[in-house]
Amino acid sequence: MFVILVYDVEEKRVAKVLKKCREYLTWVQNSVFEGDITEANLKKLQMELNRIIKREVDSVIIYKFNSLKYSSREVMGLDKNPQNLIL
Repeated sequence: MFVILVYDVEEKRVAKVLKKCREYLTWVQNSVFEGDITEANLKKLQMELNRIIKREVDSVIIYKFNSLKYSSREVMGLDKNPQNLIL
């Protein structure tokens, strides 16, 4: 499956969340990751992030796509992580 993950966490946890997300997904821009991931690895990532974040103040949102058939990706302005990936 393809996912887009965005997060908003307190500054003291940003580096840990960033490092963990980079293990599984591709960094797109500040606090945004995307990529193909298995269901098992997604669950593993979610469990690991759950140990890092504080649910009372932090937020992680994961958009899941079972098919990219009707999607496209458009970047306006600077593409901070250029790649040949089409959503």
